[in-house]
Amino acid sequence: MLIVKDLNQYYGGSHILRNMSFEVPKGQLTTLLGRNGVGKTTLLKSLMGVVKVKTGSIAWDDQELANLAPWSRVDAGFAYVPQGREIFPRLSVEENLLIGAAKFSSPKSIPPYIYDLFPILSDMKSRRGGDLSGGQQQQLAIGRALMSQPELIILDEPTEGIQPSIIQDIGRCLRRLVDEMGITVLLVEQYYDFAKALSDNYLVMRRGEIVARGIGADMDANGVQEMISV
Repeated sequence: MLIVKDLNQYYGGSHILRNMSFEVPKGQLTTLLGRNGVGKTTLLKSLMGVVKVKTGSIAWDDQELANLAPWSRVDAGFAYVPQGREIFPRLSVEENLLIGAAKFSSPKSIPPYIYDLFPILSDMKSRRGGDLSGGQQQQLAIGRALMSQPELIILDEPTEGIQPSIIQDIGRCLRRLVDEMGITVLLVEQYYDFAKALSDNYLVMRRGEIVARGIGADMDANGVQEMISV
C-alpha cells in the first residue's frame, strides 16, 4: 500500500502540509476531499515528486520514494492525472496516448483496453487533442496515464468542468480499474456525490492536515459532506 508519514511541505514561509500521515490500501479506491486551498494539489505534486518535500516519508510496497525524481516514481508504478488535464493540444489523440508509454524502452502500441474503457478515443485517435471537448480531453488524460501500466493512479479533480454524462463514464472507468484490473486509485475530488458513489475509503483534509478518515459506506453517517462545506 501507499504509506505517507509525517509529510511537511512549505511555500516560502507558509507551512502547507503539516505532519501529514495516511495510508492508501492497495487495490482500492481512496478519495481525498477538502475545500479549495487546503493543500490537496500540493500533496499530489509531493507524492509524484513534482515538488520536493521538506520532511517525511512516502513509501510504496516498502520502497521509500520521497527522494526519487518523478520519472523514478513512474517506474515504481505511479501515474498522475493533473488538474486541468495538460494534454498536448497539437498532437493527435494517438500521439498523446503513446507519450504515456515513454518509460518503456521501445515504442508500444495502444492496448485494446484503453479504447475499451474510452471508445471515443478510438473514434478520434487521429484528431488533435486540442480539438476535443473538455470531457474527451479528461478521458484522454486518464488513458495517457494508464499507458505506463501503473499500479497506482492519482487523479486531481477529474470531474472539474465536465458534463454530467462524461462524469458518469469516468466514474464507471475508475471502478473498472479497481475491480477488474486491481489498480489502486487515489482520487482528489470536491464533488461529494461522485466521491461517495465510488469510494472504498475516504480522507478529509483541512489546513494541510488529515482531519477524518474512514470507509466510503460511512461517509453520510460520519458527516463528511458537512466537514468539507465549512
